[in-house]
Amino acid sequence: MIIEPQLAAFSNPLSKYVAATRPAFLSVTLIGSLIGLATAHFSGYPIDLLKAGLTIFFALVAHAGVNVVNDYYDALNGSDALNTERQFPFTGGSRFIQNGVLTRRQTGLFGYALLASVVPPGLWLAAHSAPALLLIGLAGLLVGWAYSAPPLKLMSRGVGELAIVAGWLLVCVGTDFVQRGGFVALPLLAGLPFALHVANILYINQFPDRKADAGAGKRTVVVRLGAEAAKWGYPLIALLAHGWLLALVIGGHLPGYALIATLTLALSLFASTSLLRDANRPARLVPAIKQTILAANLHGLLLVAALLAAAPGIPT
Repeated sequence: MIIEPQLAAFSNPLSKYVAATRPAFLSVTLIGSLIGLATAHFSGYPIDLLKAGLTIFFALVAHAGVNVVNDYYDALNGSDALNTERQFPFTGGSRFIQNGVLTRRQTGLFGYALLASVVPPGLWLAAHSAPALLLIGLAGLLVGWAYSAPPLKLMSRGVGELAIVAGWLLVCVGTDFVQRGGFVALPLLAGLPFALHVANILYINQFPDRKADAGAGKRTVVVRLGAEAAKWGYPLIALLAHGWLLALVIGGHLPGYALIATLTLALSLFASTSLLRDANRPARLVPAIKQTILAANLHGLLLVAALLAAAPGIPT
């Protein structure tokens, strides 16, 4: 059992702020960025390591800011405080506010400071790639902020999954854009299966949080449909992700190597079986949540490896 954060555990003031970003869950942004680099490399563009490093680092900072801002607004609406069925550290927020590690004000200021900090490097990257990068960056910040914050509160309106898909597609597209200096369809097409896997992480996490979300007025998909109906959405999203990848290979948009990413279908099926059986028993969903996180990360990494293996100059 993982112990929730307590103030006494953080002797270094800086460490509690780092931990509040939930760094273990930033891996999906790292992998989304790698997909963008891989699509650019697959298209024959040399990778500018300085630009790539800055893009990845500040994408991670933006994701960290979104995580912290989400904690802030879930403290305001009371959903995290109400959540007695949370499966920490996967659901129910970071617990930093509820356990007195950070105040609500400190959390809000920190989250917005992180989001603001990505603006200067974003301007530099736009100046050294193409001005349209500003549109991608602004869209990403808007989606991340609007996911939790009023007046939009996208998750509370049952469209959180769409926001997640859009957010991680922007990560893939933006990282590719920095390298090639223009828009193409490839990172959008190749990034969609990965983005759907990331959306499934959010989706399955809503089941343990369902009662607290309903009590706080958060009308997520799972709250709206109820656990028994909503549970079928998870395998549907997983099958859509794998079906889209297969269609891209058949259509010649991705190399045949990309089919290796469909190996993660087994993880999605294991998690689906668990969710279909235990949708109303949150404590039994932890293995399925772990399998979902692994499926998303592994799918992305396998896709990156496939694109690198099929890149120009490498025997296929």
